[in-house]
Amino acid sequence: QVQLRESGPGLVKPSQTLSLTCTVSGGSITTNYDYWSWIRQPPGKGLEWMGAIGYSGSTYYSPSLKSRTSISRDTSKNQFTLQLSSVTPEDTAMYYCARSNTVVVTTLGGSRGPGTQVTVSS
Repeated sequence: QVQLRESGPGLVKPSQTLSLTCTVSGGSITTNYDYWSWIRQPPGKGLEWMGAIGYSGSTYYSPSLKSRTSISRDTSKNQFTLQLSSVTPEDTAMYYCARSNTVVVTTLGGSRGPGTQVTVSS
């Protein structure tokens, strides 16, 4: 069974770059037709799909975040990483990584990490 776990700083200052890593075990991030996403949920709001990296390494981004988001991977470590630049307090949220067989993820299913809280504050 594939397991995912997010890691990264819980507190980021405004204007800085947020960097989170998702470590995958029990499966490979290069498995055909799998997509690896970052999703977030601000307090009191719904889920927001941020972007994904596919099994071939292709990347996909939400139009609203594309200018600030970068997703990459390290296949030797079976990890993929989110970088979100120029953060503001509005980027405060629970951040999740997830696996799916579609590019865009709108719900959190079983193949996802437990989430990590990120607060943007000075």
